[in-house]
Amino acid sequence: MKKSILYMLALCLLVGCGKSYEEQKRITKAERDRLHQEDLRALHVAVLPTLDCMPLLVAKERDLDPIGFVGLSMLCGLGGGLIRDMAMQVGSVYMLDNPYAIPATAAIGLAVFFFARMFEKVPNLLEWVDIISVGLFALGGTDKAIVHGLLPVSAILMGTLTGVGGGMLRDVFLGDVPRIFKPSNYYAVCALAGSTTYYALVKWIGIDKYIAAVALMAVTVGLRRWSLSHDATTPSSHDLTPAIKRAMGRHRK
Repeated sequence: MKKSILYMLALCLLVGCGKSYEEQKRITKAERDRLHQEDLRALHVAVLPTLDCMPLLVAKERDLDPIGFVGLSMLCGLGGGLIRDMAMQVGSVYMLDNPYAIPATAAIGLAVFFFARMFEKVPNLLEWVDIISVGLFALGGTDKAIVHGLLPVSAILMGTLTGVGGGMLRDVFLGDVPRIFKPSNYYAVCALAGSTTYYALVKWIGIDKYIAAVALMAVTVGLRRWSLSHDATTPSSHDLTPAIKRAMGRHRK
């Protein structure tokens, strides 16, 4: 498992060495605006991840009131996109421009508040919805970054942050260390791998965006399910200093 993590980190470093979209292909402002509008219309489907209610079961464990459920629902459903839009500072703010985003997140928060037991009876379904939502968020973040010509490493970062930023904000607001920072089954790694796949297919290979989106979802969901079925987890801190000292000592001899 450690080797797989190192390979992914090496891939991210290689991706970061690429040139920006503007350096690769100059387009007019009108053309960029047209592409941006097309992507906004296509990404209205991104309201679907707000139906992910699995993270909201934490609100029930903490015995929060309706405001708490709705607040956590908005953090989980819209927080990642808000982080992306604030970081990029270009284009629109998705949660403010999409007429369904805020009502949908508020509705799902209230639904879990009043019918939590019904959701607790289908944990496997919620797990599937959760990782599919991460894939859809990562898709929206990476694609918006591509449209606005961000560097490869920046585009992949935006996709990853969009995918897992909501859950990270939820943990911070609850006073916990974000779960993606702890050794666990692959989660942020899945968003990172999916975003990298999408960027590589669209920008470097030139595959149609819809096909690349399917590939992103396959990588994100497949890697998550594989990590769960094989109990693969991200490694904890490991100090290599003693091993390096021993190796240096043998080399001197």
